Amino acid sequence: MQEDFLHYIWQYQKLKSNKLETIDGERIQVISVGQRNVNSGPDFFNSRLVIGDQEWAGNVEIHIKTSDWYIHNHEIDENYDNVILHVVWEDDVVVFDAYDNPVKTLVLKNNVDEKIIENYKKLLSNKLWINCESDIHTVNSVLLMSLKDSFLVARLERKSKIIQNDLNKTQNNWEEVLFKQLAKSFGLTANTHFFEQLVNSISYSVFKKEITSRLSLEALLFGQANMLDDDLNDSYYEQLKNEYLFLKRKYNLMPVVGKVQFFRMRPANFPTIRLSQFATLYSLNKNMFSRLIENESVQEIKQVFKVKASSYWDTHYVFGKISNKKNLLLSEAFVERLIINVFLPLKYLYYKTLGKTNFDVVFDLYKSIQPETNGVIAKFKQLNIKVDHAGDSQALLELKKYYCDNNKCLNCKIGNKLLYL
Repeated sequence: MQEDFLHYIWQYQKLKSNKLETIDGERIQVISVGQRNVNSGPDFFNSRLVIGDQEWAGNVEIHIKTSDWYIHNHEIDENYDNVILHVVWEDDVVVFDAYDNPVKTLVLKNNVDEKIIENYKKLLSNKLWINCESDIHTVNSVLLMSLKDSFLVARLERKSKIIQNDLNKTQNNWEEVLFKQLAKSFGLTANTHFFEQLVNSISYSVFKKEITSRLSLEALLFGQANMLDDDLNDSYYEQLKNEYLFLKRKYNLMPVVGKVQFFRMRPANFPTIRLSQFATLYSLNKNMFSRLIENESVQEIKQVFKVKASSYWDTHYVFGKISNKKNLLLSEAFVERLIINVFLPLKYLYYKTLGKTNFDVVFDLYKSIQPETNGVIAKFKQLNIKVDHAGDSQALLELKKYYCDNNKCLNCKIGNKLLYL
């Protein structure tokens, strides 16, 4: 038995009967279960109960055993002085509060349907990829469709909080926030953190001053990334190096500590290529956010990202080493990744700040992009879960990482549904 299950039972009152009594035989009438507290302190705030003939307003604390009250030292913690009911699975000791009054206690053990308990234990005892792997196919497809929409919204809300934090730091400069969010995505998994440090080392106002020159932008990025420190017999490298030394003195710049990663990366994803493409993107789009935000079709957005690395990289993957000639445009898959993970969460938050409540434009953009291809999505498909577009794949990624991987079945409507099969 886990406390999460008891929280669920209390919050949604999944009990055999509403004829509840304390261990002392006093009748309990639940007017309001209270608000769930996920931080320190009692588990439910502002509950309203009638116990016996007295109406109470206060907090509810939940434990597996009554003795847990003492194990957690609640008797000496003033945060628990206003607990009006102690809800437990098993009563094993009499509990007193700080004033030596017995704490009114409700035992759930005989008040919960055995079938629900059996299904709960079955759900969490599975050693499978996800707990409901064997049963998820039995969930109604209409419910699944609705849930995917709610998980997509949950993902957008979670990402919005991260973006809002950046907005607060930049005094609501949407252009700067987009700049930083895009840079992190250009770093891919291997260099996300480094690219974030890189753009934070260059004031956005400095970057904007040099935005008319792709050479200057490349020099800023490569120089701050410690990639112009060698002596190479390469004219373009020397040109970038000289430009960076000038810019470094001009703006009093300090390079990032550390080095970018090349290990186990396809050459087209090398940080050299991504930084050049990023520089090109901004040299061609001086007000990126303003240009993107009004677009309501994926094709229009993709046009903005139709850029390539500078011509030097047609014959190089790293400085000083010639390679076969190629045309390093941002790939369709990479651009879609940027739209899915950066632009659409930003657009969602932008609409919220404008007071808009209809986000259909954002959802329609997700639906017009093919679903992502990765191991998680492939596995859901094996379980006969339909994945029709990027909105579906984003929803399922959210479900897997933040619910399934953390055994949050009781916070998931799929898990709730399976408890009552």
